[in-house]
Amino acid sequence: MASTKTETKPTVILRINEVLARQGLPKSTFYEKIKNGFITKPVSLGARSVGWPESEIDQINRALISGADAEQIKQLVCDLTAQRQLAFAHKGAL
Repeated sequence: MASTKTETKPTVILRINEVLARQGLPKSTFYEKIKNGFITKPVSLGARSVGWPESEIDQINRALISGADAEQIKQLVCDLTAQRQLAFAHKGAL
């Protein structure tokens, strides 16, 4: 029997300018959306550097394009945040 190899796609982290271009928002509006729970919080990349997982930004954009309302977007952001925490907890347990 052939063994199946699980391939994991590398996690791409987007910096602020890349996210702003994908969102089509000015920086002040973008940070207001984070504050209000419409976009996930950034992840720390170092002492003075943050970014956002590309997959999270893509999922939020797809929801917006599909016509999701404000509560659906907030729920998606909560779900993405929970998934991020679970992934971190799982990796920490290894």
